[in-house]
Amino acid sequence: MQRFEELNKSFINGEWVEGQSECTSDILNPYDNSVITTVRLATKKQLQEAFEAAQQAQKQWAKTTAEERKRVIRNVIEYFTENREAIVSLLVRETGSTVLKANIEIDLTLAELQEALNYADEINKVREVPSVVPGKINRIYRLPIGVIASISPFNFPLYLSMRTIVPAIALGNAVVHKPDLQVGLSGGSVIAKAFEEAGLPKGVLNVILTEVAEIGDDMLTNPIPRLISFTGSTAVGRKVGEIAGRNLKRVALELGGNSPFVVLSDADVDKAVEAAVFGKFVHQGQICMAINRIIVHQDKYDEFVAKFVEKVKTLPCGDPSDPKTIVGPIINERQMQKALQIIEEAKREGVKVALEGKRIGNVLTPYVFVDVDNASKLAQTELFAPIASIIKARTDEEAIAMANDTEYGLSAAIFTSDIEKGEKLALEIDSGMTHVNDQTVNCEPNTPFGGNKCSGVGRFGNPWIVEEFTIPKWVSVQKQSREYPI
Repeated sequence: MQRFEELNKSFINGEWVEGQSECTSDILNPYDNSVITTVRLATKKQLQEAFEAAQQAQKQWAKTTAEERKRVIRNVIEYFTENREAIVSLLVRETGSTVLKANIEIDLTLAELQEALNYADEINKVREVPSVVPGKINRIYRLPIGVIASISPFNFPLYLSMRTIVPAIALGNAVVHKPDLQVGLSGGSVIAKAFEEAGLPKGVLNVILTEVAEIGDDMLTNPIPRLISFTGSTAVGRKVGEIAGRNLKRVALELGGNSPFVVLSDADVDKAVEAAVFGKFVHQGQICMAINRIIVHQDKYDEFVAKFVEKVKTLPCGDPSDPKTIVGPIINERQMQKALQIIEEAKREGVKVALEGKRIGNVLTPYVFVDVDNASKLAQTELFAPIASIIKARTDEEAIAMANDTEYGLSAAIFTSDIEKGEKLALEIDSGMTHVNDQTVNCEPNTPFGGNKCSGVGRFGNPWIVEEFTIPKWVSVQKQSREYPI
């Protein structure tokens, strides 16, 4: 079984290399703060080497056949399947994932890999379109974009890294990837090892274990990458977009959310409660798509609150390695303090607490606030913690208006007994994704995944990712002499 703790180095041009910085960083277990491994940071010079290796390798990788690229992807699928148990264990220890969440993450990753087999041949396709010029043939090619800079977050590090890396490689690109260092193994080293074992040519994938304090903005400003793929907060996403725009680079940005879960007047409360508990508390609420506001019609409000609170009280909290645990640790102390500050501010503002949680070590047990004002700071903040806010709506129309009253627009959900009405209202919510009679945390590799407004730019998923990660090229061939007017 692979010991991933030993892969605490950067992967540059097919080699595992020690960082050249004088600085090191410990990767900690979020549950008990034990040291999993220590990483010596990669430097700006090493990052430059990674970009140069990617640029050189991509030229040959772009010439490979679809079958060659599919062979590598199939081998990666085999690697993840064979090492599933070890990867689950790593996700639990490094990211604070519960066993449930870790398995969900691997399943999402495998689905992403499998879907890549369906579009790996897109860069070999040629489409002809008519011409108004006699004797001219217009051919449209789809080419790899080149080198892609990839930056991923701490919450779903394996999947959110692979969501960029897999399609990039399948479509003939090369990648320089920087995971969040506190989850550098599951967000970077595991992936590099999988592709190394799969036979990917050296330089096509490079993984840098480092910090912004060491490399500055070089992931964004380096002239080699032509697209920057970033998943993370809206605040940082704005900076990424600003720098990319100034350097005329393309971006794929999946940013923050304030996902509404709307319970209409005709909803089945029991089913809505089941969905809401999962969508709010899976991975301690540390998901961009997690339910952030629960908006309930006044006719169902009291029943919903009572049943929701009772179910939340039963959620097992604690050690994420216990398969029964649903709510595990917050990723780090900084995030814990942010959550505690949100709770204290809400209390000072007089928001009613229906369920009082508590801090137990690095675990925050669930809080439920009720009668929340949709315009309040509590409701308008992306919580990223096991904190639920329940809001009362006087009408179904007001509920939808409240759902839209946010700068974000990533995911949303509507519960109703009228499916036709639910789908119609789903189109009225300004979000990239809306789910009827389900919760907000959904992801499938053949659907357009992404947000509106301040929740992002671009779409993942097949075939939309093909548009994002390739360039259309027009080649015309004049088969007979053309007469010109001068």
